[in-house]
Amino acid sequence: MLTSYLEFLQDLEKKVDDDWDNISISLEEIRRYKISFQICRFPSNCISWNNSWETILSPGNEAIVIPTQVNYVGKAANIYESGYLLHGSIYVISNCVNTTWLWERLRTSGGAYGGGCSFDAYSGVFSFSSYRDPNLLKTLDIYDGTAGFLQELELDDDSLTKAIIGTIRDLEGYQLPDAKGYSSLVRYLRGITEEYREKRHGEVLSTTVKDFKKFADALEAVKDKWVVVAVASPSDVASANEQRPGFFDVKKVREVS
Repeated sequence: MLTSYLEFLQDLEKKVDDDWDNISISLEEIRRYKISFQICRFPSNCISWNNSWETILSPGNEAIVIPTQVNYVGKAANIYESGYLLHGSIYVISNCVNTTWLWERLRTSGGAYGGGCSFDAYSGVFSFSSYRDPNLLKTLDIYDGTAGFLQELELDDDSLTKAIIGTIRDLEGYQLPDAKGYSSLVRYLRGITEEYREKRHGEVLSTTVKDFKKFADALEAVKDKWVVVAVASPSDVASANEQRPGFFDVKKVREVS
């Protein structure tokens, strides 16, 4: 999906001066598509809408080749599709994975400038990403090792409490008036009630080590469904496809040597 959008923009650039009528039609379709996406998020008591929004990940792994010495490596899967049921502990677990496993492996040992994991509760997509990363396949191996890390993780009460406090801080951090207004608008459009928020907060506060083990099982359940998208150097992508034949569908932004 990422490369198809890129290719659309490249084609658009070529045609903008010679075929404006058809381009105008395409832009109107994008506008309708965007509006449909936003309306699908409205709660039933806000607006009547019968369509549902389906999140679709790319069918295969994609690599966009650019002239660079560092890479940007993403990997994602929809964990709802394998039966995972949303529980507030996922926010504590993600926080812990980011500040321990991924921090140490991606940044301290791997040399990436940034990286982490995140979860979209509305689509069910759990994703990993790295930023200005000197590695490619090594980074993917680190992502794949997350389930094992969670299975073997031993947290004492103090460490677990710190992880919970850090999560609450991120979820309920201080906001200026404009940010509060935006957050309220988003909750209204998505139909998020105070009861729903209280339930999730309770789940965050009651997170146990067992929840970490359960989430490891959820990651294992989608081990064959991950999709990788990378923006990387020609040499790293070529090396990856040499080590794992056909792993990446390669796209070029422009000709690179």
